[in-house]
Amino acid sequence: MDTHTERAATGIAGLDEVLGGGFPVGKVYLIEGDPGAGKSTLGLQFLRDGVARGERCVYAVLAESIKELRGLARSHGWSIDGIDLIESSGQSDSDYTLYHPSEVELSETSKSILNQIGDRKPQRVVIDSLSEVRLLAQDPLRYRRQILALKRYFDEQGATVLLLDFLTGTDDRQLESLCHGIIHLGQLTPEYGGQRRRLRIKKMRESDFRDGYHDFVITQDGLDVFPRMVAAAHHRRDTYTPETCSSGLPELDSLLGGGLDRGTSTLLLGPAGSGKSTIAAQYAKAAVERGEKAAFFIFDEVPATLIVRGEGLGMGIREHIAKGRIVLRQVDPAQLSPGEFAQAVRRAVEVDGCTVIVIDSVNGYTSAMPEEHFLSAHLHELLAFLNQKSVVTIMVMTQQGLIGNMQQPIDLSYLADTIILLRYFEARSQIRQAISVVKRRTGRHERTIRELTMDGDGVHIGDPLNEFQGVISGNLIFVGASSALRISDGDPAQE
Repeated sequence: MDTHTERAATGIAGLDEVLGGGFPVGKVYLIEGDPGAGKSTLGLQFLRDGVARGERCVYAVLAESIKELRGLARSHGWSIDGIDLIESSGQSDSDYTLYHPSEVELSETSKSILNQIGDRKPQRVVIDSLSEVRLLAQDPLRYRRQILALKRYFDEQGATVLLLDFLTGTDDRQLESLCHGIIHLGQLTPEYGGQRRRLRIKKMRESDFRDGYHDFVITQDGLDVFPRMVAAAHHRRDTYTPETCSSGLPELDSLLGGGLDRGTSTLLLGPAGSGKSTIAAQYAKAAVERGEKAAFFIFDEVPATLIVRGEGLGMGIREHIAKGRIVLRQVDPAQLSPGEFAQAVRRAVEVDGCTVIVIDSVNGYTSAMPEEHFLSAHLHELLAFLNQKSVVTIMVMTQQGLIGNMQQPIDLSYLADTIILLRYFEARSQIRQAISVVKRRTGRHERTIRELTMDGDGVHIGDPLNEFQGVISGNLIFVGASSALRISDGDPAQE
């Protein structure tokens, strides 16, 4: 990255990160996209940032009117005081001496705009939009000459200029070849759920940038860009000292060979109702009792359900939430993009200081984005980022079915450092729950199966149970003595 290039911040933190700090100053850039993609909003944010820095800013309106532009700003609750608004008709917010460089050959529309810009000597300019110039030019050669004249004029002025343009659907590369950089704003309409927006830097001369697609949304505050997660950009340079985190349950820690290591990811795998979310909540409870913070990203249920279940198990979840030790984030599956989710997790770690992240569940994550083709790659980068931040990441995944040879919707076994398997088993004509560890990449672990029970006093892990049939088939049947079980025959199972 060229850190010596002077840059003009965009006023959009995520876009500045993608651009390596903003636009290199004194150049002309093309912002292209369909109507409603957010071009004008981006332009206003760029100029408002300039005004906040004491720079002279001009917004030249060709396709709309100043009244409509003011309406857009008002819809976001923005003041655009300090931005000079001009129209191609020659009308402007203020009276200025007109100036036109005689050496520049322009159409009447271009002359009108440049005459009004001349005496202002702005550092930042937005022209909205060049589709009007294209229509007036009619001839491609004349259009190119007009755009070239605009570019030469602004190069002489030293202004940083954003040219907004609609996508024409043709292979017209006239404007693209003349601009220093190009940002494409795109929109996707899935079969179900809200509209998805993403941007891509198609070109940026003499500057490094983060390529690929970056999700964004348009909110009351304007564009919010979620840079594509690249774990290597957050590489930990200090010497890493492994640290094992306890669950607060000695038996569970023993099963895991001591506990979960910081900077690792754990997959809780099992059928519905087998206790996966409860085990995740137990780790979050243990973390906050050590003075740390934990965050839950809930796809499949409402936060109230987690709170009620935790209170029923005596975990004090409600108090921890009230005091800000546990953060609950309800994720709407119909509105989420992978980039927005990754950014929310990143903020929980870097801003809120969470050291335990729970994703409940991966099933909801995949069903939230059925039309996304690289969810495994998204999740890989997210987990790598969390590992480098020394976060304990816990992912919940529900297998299809309740007993027997169950299947998972997506294979994440190669991504997870630890896999904890929960299952139902039969013993003395009762349905019970079992827990075992099938993988721990960072150390040794027990290869036994233990009984899992839950009651008003919390989560309980029994002693190792060795007398099972059907381990390979998944149809677990305990054939040992009843005394080995936490709840003997005749005692009601407690939830």
